[in-house]
Amino acid sequence: MTPRPQRMRVGHPAVLAFGGNLGDREATIRAAVAALEETPGIRVDAVSPLYETPALKLDGIDHDAPAYLNAVALVDTILDPLALLDAVNAVEDRLGRVRDERWGDRTIDIDIVDYDGIVSDDERVTLPHPRAAERAFVLVPWLDIAPDAQLTGHGPVAALAARATDPVRTYEGSAS
Repeated sequence: MTPRPQRMRVGHPAVLAFGGNLGDREATIRAAVAALEETPGIRVDAVSPLYETPALKLDGIDHDAPAYLNAVALVDTILDPLALLDAVNAVEDRLGRVRDERWGDRTIDIDIVDYDGIVSDDERVTLPHPRAAERAFVLVPWLDIAPDAQLTGHGPVAALAARATDPVRTYEGSAS
């Protein structure tokens, strides 16, 4: 995926994580980014390269499930956190997301990892994302586009990524 030139911030910085393990994973993530770019109130400033990871389920890695592709995007938004959540959920729905099983296989998942450093435990959205600090599939792509990033309440993303134990590898099919 391609870096974008720096632009003046007009809203709130947010970090979004994308993942999917069903269908054409790369096309779906690219379509999700494009849909968010077209969403009023959201500007996509940077998108990481794609990474591939084994499927992580509630009880650990599921080697029998299809592997995930993952990416991270930095966005600037005038939407509040709940409106941003509604926007990413609408994109997920348009791209065939089915919510039958927690941590189940899916075409697309878009998580709000961080929103302008806000700490919140709303019933609909927890900020920062409660497991982001331990997930290499979020931290490693984030570092690609923001090497000095900090995760609110947890510290430097680089230090968190160094401690994360889930396996990630650069996606070879990507034309980043």
